[in-house]
Amino acid sequence: MDIFTDAAFLARLQFACTAAYHFIFVPLTIGLGLILAINETRYYRSRNEADAAATKFWVKIFTATFVVGVATGITMEFSFGTNWADYSRFVGDIFGAPLAAEALFAFFLESVFLGVLLFGRNRVSPKFYMVSAWLVWFGSCLSALWILIANSWMQTPAGAELAADGSKAVITDFFAAALNPSLMARYSHTVVALLIVGAFVAMAVAAWYLLKGKHADFAMKTMKIGAVVGIVTTVVMLGTAHSSAVVVSEEQPTKLAMMEGMYESEAPALYLFGWVDEEAQEVITPFYIPGGTSFLATGTWDAEFQGLNDLAKSEKYGDFDPSTAPVNFVFQTYHLMVALFGLIAITVFLALFFTLRGGKIKNMKWLQRLILISPVFPMLAIQAGWFTAEVGRQPWVVYPSATGPDGVSLLTNEGVSQSVSSVELLITMVLFLVVYTFLMVAWARVLGRFIKEGPVVEPALKKEGE
Repeated sequence: MDIFTDAAFLARLQFACTAAYHFIFVPLTIGLGLILAINETRYYRSRNEADAAATKFWVKIFTATFVVGVATGITMEFSFGTNWADYSRFVGDIFGAPLAAEALFAFFLESVFLGVLLFGRNRVSPKFYMVSAWLVWFGSCLSALWILIANSWMQTPAGAELAADGSKAVITDFFAAALNPSLMARYSHTVVALLIVGAFVAMAVAAWYLLKGKHADFAMKTMKIGAVVGIVTTVVMLGTAHSSAVVVSEEQPTKLAMMEGMYESEAPALYLFGWVDEEAQEVITPFYIPGGTSFLATGTWDAEFQGLNDLAKSEKYGDFDPSTAPVNFVFQTYHLMVALFGLIAITVFLALFFTLRGGKIKNMKWLQRLILISPVFPMLAIQAGWFTAEVGRQPWVVYPSATGPDGVSLLTNEGVSQSVSSVELLITMVLFLVVYTFLMVAWARVLGRFIKEGPVVEPALKKEGE
């Protein structure tokens, strides 16, 4: 098959697989970091040994996840110098600073204070230990910021110009590049999504203990913390999703048109679900709200946006070919993300409602089972969102955004290294599959052992603070 000899396709597929795998652990790290910090704050105030045991439990879960997340993230950065060498030459002047800052500042901060959490319970003051827990979480969020600065620049370039020989983008204003038009909307949207994952994992752990009839006090406290964090972040998500959609509508017109299956210029409808007939260039669905997407983006029902066919005729987006674009794929992943958000909202509302109503959730096996599998909902939503964001900007790896500097864009096929063959890519993909499968099994076994053991109150903690 041609796809197995297409080096550009295989390079994209390999990076997509490694990124999706890595992003299993990133949401868990950042999301559970907040749960850990909240639990340690509870212990700092209560001085209850059971609360100290809860913190230790989450430290173990967090650390195991953090280690695998770091290992899988490193391989992605190495691929910039191998599979994507030409891309790295184009963006190197821009990406050097944020990627270095992520390693030097965020990762260093996170790692140092994680060491305090692992080994400093009886060696530092209770206040310093609590602050360390919050700094670990802050470090993980800071790490995400630097990575999103780099990724958002690819979506909406700024603070740069094309070199005289046309070979690379040259930075002209660091702050304009870092604070590019899509950064804050994308960063807030991403971090809130990650916190939702952490909340749902905490609730799932609590649901497991309730189903097993073990650690009831820990389970109820954890369920409450997870449900409160979940409901707050779910509400905030509405605002961040709107901001992100507005940025897409203003800066990335081809992506918006693909998300809504819009080939002709019109006031885009709002679809609940559907199927894009790419040959007929229309969305097939019985359910839609005329002008609905227009209203969400602009506040008016009749604001017209350019369709893919008109955009392809423009000078800026002339490299776009509507006949070969993966319009239906982007349409489906975007609407899957939206549908999963509805499921997330219903689940967290039920969890909070029946937890606060006299702890009725303790006797509701059906709800416990739903919550036990519920982390899958935000995880799938995040993956669907990333596929929408990354596939939706094709055929560019550096997108020519509406306000971006002239000439600063790069087609995906031009970013792939010319010295890496399809055979080498296939071999490395198989090796990645083997190693990553081993890592996943090992990580799952370690977490399973921690969860089976549960929060253990150690007698030594009774002397703490004396």
